[in-house]
Amino acid sequence: MNRDYLNKLLTDVKNGLIDIESALEQLRDLNVKELGYATIDNHRELRTGYPEVIFGQGKTPEQVAGIIQYMLTRDTNILATRVTEDMYFKVRELYPEAVYNPTARTIAIKKKELPVPPTYIAVITAGTSDLPVAEEAAVTAEIFGNRVERIVDVGVAGIHRLYNKIDLIRKARVNVVVAGMEGALPSVVGGIVDKPVIAVPTSVGYGANFGGLSALLGMLTSCASGTSVVNIDNGFGAGFLASMINRL
Repeated sequence: MNRDYLNKLLTDVKNGLIDIESALEQLRDLNVKELGYATIDNHRELRTGYPEVIFGQGKTPEQVAGIIQYMLTRDTNILATRVTEDMYFKVRELYPEAVYNPTARTIAIKKKELPVPPTYIAVITAGTSDLPVAEEAAVTAEIFGNRVERIVDVGVAGIHRLYNKIDLIRKARVNVVVAGMEGALPSVVGGIVDKPVIAVPTSVGYGANFGGLSALLGMLTSCASGTSVVNIDNGFGAGFLASMINRL
């Protein structure tokens, strides 16, 4: 439930297009909807401007489908992250137009078009192996009404590849930089742009990478000002934050 929905509902009551009892029925689940295995935060979009997102990991296909089945009754776009193909098949039975991205492991349902800012978000990967996390960030930003430019495989092992895309990077409102191994790329990007950089460490790397811990610590100790860091493999968190910046 968002501000536009409530404005229309209250205006319809004021103009006599809907009676008070019907309006109250629509507001019955204003705060939350209890499903037994999940409590959906209907009020979140009204509070924050963004609806609740479904984290699929650890849920059953039936639970993910049940949550989406209820959310389909609301006037909002829907995003589920860390999903499996089995989850998608269940959701597709409810809504055949649901879009499954196997690389990002997301299900996206666009019920309404959002105004797209004239600026864009650049999602940059150090290596092809970082694509699953980068795609999660890109899909997240797109479902919330942002233009995303993808720049792939431009890590520091061949830094000249990055400079081939320098104009696209510098013109972005915000850059999401995804890297594993030692996590050096966000520092490089942060040193050549005048826009925010959101660094995303990935668990890609050999043993001393410690499942992304080396990349995380490298990014946290970056000397490039204007660089912030999200958790290991948290493409969703980066895409969400980038959307908030781009839509300010």
